[in-house]
Amino acid sequence: WLAGMRQKLGLSNSEANDAALAQSLLDTMSENEADFTLTFRHLCDAAGDPHGISAVRDLFRNPPAYDLWATCWLSRLSREPKAPVDRALEMRQINPAFIPRNHRVEQALEAAIQHNDFSLFEQLTTVLSQPYDDQPGFASYGNPPKPGERIFQTFCGT
Repeated sequence: WLAGMRQKLGLSNSEANDAALAQSLLDTMSENEADFTLTFRHLCDAAGDPHGISAVRDLFRNPPAYDLWATCWLSRLSREPKAPVDRALEMRQINPAFIPRNHRVEQALEAAIQHNDFSLFEQLTTVLSQPYDDQPGFASYGNPPKPGERIFQTFCGT
C-alpha cells in the first residue's frame, strides 16, 4: 500500500513519515468530499508546477484543509532528487485521468438496452482504452457524477 501511495504522490525515496502523509491526504479528501481520481490526477500537475495547485485545491469543500496538507507534501517533494517535470510525468503513469465511473457505465448500458444505441458504449470504450492520457475531447468523462447522476446500485465488473 505504502509503495503504491508513494508512487501516486511522486515520492521515489522512502522517509519515515510517508505513511502519515498519505493517510493525512486520504483523511482530508474524505472530510472534504474530494474526488479520489481527480485529486490524484491534479496532484500530477501540482507536482510539476506549483501553479497547478489551484486545480487540486478547488476539489476540496474546505480548500484551506488541502493547503495544510499541501505544505507538508511540497516540503517532502523538495527532498526528492527528480526534476518536477519528470516527477509529474511519472505520476501521470500511475494516476489515471479516466476510470469507468458508474454513472457513465449506466448511461451507456441504458442507451444500448433502451434504444439499441451503442454510441455511448463506444465512446466510453475509447476513453477507457487510454486512461492515463489526457483526452481534451473527452474531458467530461473524468468528472464525478452530479447529484442527480449518482448510481447507488452497481454490478459485478463495473
